[in-house]
Amino acid sequence: MIDPRMTRLARTVITYSLNVRPGEKVLISALDVKDMNAVSAFVEEVHAAGGLAFVDITDYSVLRKLQIGGTDAQFEAEAAYKLARVKEMDAVVQMLGEENVAEYADIPAERRNAYLRAMRPVTEETHRKRWTLFNYPAKSYAQLAGMSTEAYTDFLFRTCTMDYRRMSEAMKPLAALMERTDRVRVVAPGTDLSFSIKGLPAIPCDGKVNLPDGEVFTAPVRESVNGMIVFNAPTSYRGHRFNRLSLTFRDGRVVEASSDNDAKLLEILDVDDGARYVGEFAIGVNPYVDRIMNDVGFDEKISGSVHFALGNAYEECDNGNESANHWDIVLLLRTEHGGGELYFDDALIMKDGRFVVDELLDLNPERLTGEEGAAAFVRV
Repeated sequence: MIDPRMTRLARTVITYSLNVRPGEKVLISALDVKDMNAVSAFVEEVHAAGGLAFVDITDYSVLRKLQIGGTDAQFEAEAAYKLARVKEMDAVVQMLGEENVAEYADIPAERRNAYLRAMRPVTEETHRKRWTLFNYPAKSYAQLAGMSTEAYTDFLFRTCTMDYRRMSEAMKPLAALMERTDRVRVVAPGTDLSFSIKGLPAIPCDGKVNLPDGEVFTAPVRESVNGMIVFNAPTSYRGHRFNRLSLTFRDGRVVEASSDNDAKLLEILDVDDGARYVGEFAIGVNPYVDRIMNDVGFDEKISGSVHFALGNAYEECDNGNESANHWDIVLLLRTEHGGGELYFDDALIMKDGRFVVDELLDLNPERLTGEEGAAAFVRV
């Protein structure tokens, strides 16, 4: 039996996020999702919209074996097959349901990097389509967040189906301000980082790509990043967890790095030259994501946070950095996490996680939720 909340999520994704029209081809990619009723909910909504549904089911334990034993030639052949399929699609749904978030932890770095390099054209082609990525409410994600499965499931459905139209309107002044800004400075305990975003677009993320959503992103001028940043949110990448990650930048490049897992950290940073440069800077504004979930898909949207991505820049905001990596890492500026300040061209924009200029006050949580509070949902 299909959970009615999953049906609601599917309808939100198909009708609002992807706006599927009659005759369009939609690839539903179930990444380590074992609940076929959830997949079926999306198939039904694609058909209800008049679209053509295609399904791709991936088991991560099997994919681990393929990466460990596969050759470069095999990876390239697989990538060619997947690329041809994605090119035929109009939209892509990516449902992530990892049973074990560390499934890839023991894949040799050389094999993992070879696979990622081969699959990069597939990822880039996917991102040229209308696409949406979100979590299935798996027990592993609830464990990461320190929540019961029931509480996590409720939280996920609430944050993924909030009123993104309202958020979209409130984001516009922030995006406009970012596009008028040259210099950005982030100050927090252990952190004093400066860079330029001059000439680069600001992209509001309002429920069209990732769910939950709620960020406005741009990218720094590639060689402009200087200073030090100490991230106060834990981060995971390629199956490895890092705490108290500290990075020092000189002329855009990471020149010093430390964490509680330095060997793996350096392994990731040395994948290619672009892995040590920043491809994205963003500000999180989702009022319902108000706690660390130990899942960057949620954590980067926390109201009162900023995040940086080491590695590849997005095509829609390309600062020229290329890498097989795109590693999002979050810094919380909220009072309960030590506080902090965000400056645009020397003017204070955010203090301790709250916007302090008139044109941005509607992005503070109490204004963004309004009278509907936690019951705000997309009307579809």
